[in-house]
Amino acid sequence: MKKKEKGGISFRRRLLIAGLVFFFLVLLLASFFGKKGLIEIYRAQKEYKALLQEIERLEIEKERLVKEIEELKKNPKAVEKKAREKLWLVKPDEVIIIKKEK
Repeated sequence: MKKKEKGGISFRRRLLIAGLVFFFLVLLLASFFGKKGLIEIYRAQKEYKALLQEIERLEIEKERLVKEIEELKKNPKAVEKKAREKLWLVKPDEVIIIKKEK
């Protein structure tokens, strides 16, 4: 016959239960805070969504630039307009008035 303690649960059984509780506690903490835990997964999903938005923004910008390139290839007046805007080019008989911004 086994000797039982006053509480009715043997020392080995208590040790086994404590070991299992500790194991599951460590497992639970690892699932939340570990390298591939829930918090890291949430952070990665958030970053993924931000990157998708950035890709969409860049694709729109790319489309705009492709259209601008095509326009510059086809239309000489568009080239002249860009040169005037970016390089401040003027014709010999033109006068430029510069307005100071406050």
